[in-house]
Amino acid sequence: MRPEALEAMLAELVAVGNPSSQHTSGRRARRIVEESRESIASVLAVAPGDVVFTSGGTEADNLAVKGLYRARRSAEPQRTWVLSSSIEHHAVLDAVEHLGAHEDADVVWLPVDGVGRVDVERLAESLVAGEGRTALVTVMWANNEVGTIQPVAEVAALCAAYGVPFHSDAVQAVGQVPVDASVPTTLAASGHKVGGPLGVGVLSARRSAAIEPLVHGGGQERDIRSGTLDTPAIAGLAAALTAADADRDERVAQVRTLRDELVHRVVGEIDGVTRNGDPVDCLPGIAHLSFEGCEGDALLLLLDAAGIECSRGSACSAGVPQPSHVLLAMGLDALTARSSLRFSLGRTTSESDIDRLLDVLPGVVARARRAGPAR
Repeated sequence: MRPEALEAMLAELVAVGNPSSQHTSGRRARRIVEESRESIASVLAVAPGDVVFTSGGTEADNLAVKGLYRARRSAEPQRTWVLSSSIEHHAVLDAVEHLGAHEDADVVWLPVDGVGRVDVERLAESLVAGEGRTALVTVMWANNEVGTIQPVAEVAALCAAYGVPFHSDAVQAVGQVPVDASVPTTLAASGHKVGGPLGVGVLSARRSAAIEPLVHGGGQERDIRSGTLDTPAIAGLAAALTAADADRDERVAQVRTLRDELVHRVVGEIDGVTRNGDPVDCLPGIAHLSFEGCEGDALLLLLDAAGIECSRGSACSAGVPQPSHVLLAMGLDALTARSSLRFSLGRTTSESDIDRLLDVLPGVVARARRAGPAR
């Protein structure tokens, strides 16, 4: 967490007052919430009334995908098509699959190219084929595994031309690259990705967007997300996002330099390593690498034992390694997809961290290769 976020949270954790109450303590809490809403809206380039607080990015994605679909179906029953990129985070992926399995949605998965960028021409073709029947389009701002930034402006323009709501999961992008939340109809962001607390997020949603709520109750947050607002977490999120926006250019340049050094040294010092994703148009803090002849889980656990934490970036079911759906969609074979790791860098990453990784990684890779991939 950023120190600014921690300070803001601690100040509110010792205070009292439900921001929905009318008494003095409640009004004080409401002031904190609304001031936070205004600062978040300013960073996201939207009106304060567009900012809806949630418990995190997953809830924001589910509220947008399911809420937009259900509202559109209710108004126009023939609109059953949902167009989604094939590399979405599971918060979107599973929500879309739920609509297909349980709510009669006709799901169209949009392909991506070899670096993980959605095929805009295929989107245009699908919008033509589904004209008058498409309920929504969902394409993430930047991929959470390989870091490739998506052509959001082009997607938004196509959706606007066909009068289709467009949702974008920007959880990985906010605070890392310029994000204008007014471009899509709805946009999801999360607190802990910008140095804020866990368990709080934002759905930026145009006031004109019809969204059916997932949770019913007191009618908070425009009656599309009921529940008592978490004032300390909201204050922490606002402080973190404001700080992340203020130092973004300097921080991103530093992180990108370290990321490029990591990739250059790993690829140069270890045979059989390839980089995944767009090497240029990508998030600054993600290095996604495949290690030939290795099992990703073995690499992860061996590195973890040495005090270095990284990620597979994919699901693992019942202890059996599963290839990443993102890498498979990009055209990698299952064995290569299973041999991959995501190294994440941030504002606290230093040159010594890169040195430490390179001290350990060659031996870890050699050991993993001796063990070979899982059957």
